[in-house]
Amino acid sequence: MVDHLEQQFQALGSQESAVPDYPDQDHILIIEDDQRLAELTRDYLQANGFQVTLEADGSKGVDRILTLQPDLVILDLMLPGEDGLSVCRRVRPNYAGPIMMLTARTDDLDQVLGLEMGADDYVSKPVQPRVLLARMRALLRRADAPAPGGEMRLKFENLEIDNATREAWLQGERIDLTSAEFDLLWLLARNAGRVLTREEIFSELRGIKYDGQDRSIDVRVSRIRPKIGDDPNQPHRIKTVRSKGYLFVKDG
Repeated sequence: MVDHLEQQFQALGSQESAVPDYPDQDHILIIEDDQRLAELTRDYLQANGFQVTLEADGSKGVDRILTLQPDLVILDLMLPGEDGLSVCRRVRPNYAGPIMMLTARTDDLDQVLGLEMGADDYVSKPVQPRVLLARMRALLRRADAPAPGGEMRLKFENLEIDNATREAWLQGERIDLTSAEFDLLWLLARNAGRVLTREEIFSELRGIKYDGQDRSIDVRVSRIRPKIGDDPNQPHRIKTVRSKGYLFVKDG
């Protein structure tokens, strides 16, 4: 399996080695205890213009994330010292950048748990280099994107959302949101009063088609609701529309 992956990484690396370095390289922290896979991924990402740091231990990874504040973290689920879920949960209060989880399991329970702990996306092993790169670039674009034209700040009763600063406040208190949670909240809020289908949300936020099974949007909505003062059992602000998607309710 690793030999096959090595061939893929090496082949793609040679094809894409002509890609110039970015003027300001994004810094990627890879926390992965499989040394060969970590080094292959590092070499491939460096060939595509990224600065990469490696860490193999989960406990040390927590310190690395908080100290380095990388532009993006690639975090393996199964790690010595401390597992990826615990690492994600511990760093989230003090790290706002994107976290991409790596999981070797096909059961979506790990993926859902990762999202609940604050991960922004996940990639299943064996890693497909081009898929990994595309998902990383999508996360980095969203994190770095300047606020588009139009309204920059929205207010709904005691909830305020500012797209310029990518911050939200409830009753004047700043809400702790991950990058992916803010993106989803802003998308729903700026379309207040209109039902957004899961297909629309996936296309807008992840640039991929909804496969009918991915639960990442549902997990994020469940995390956002209590943060904005919405009752998870009887939500009044973000409503689930059965068989369709989600509706952000306008003020009466």
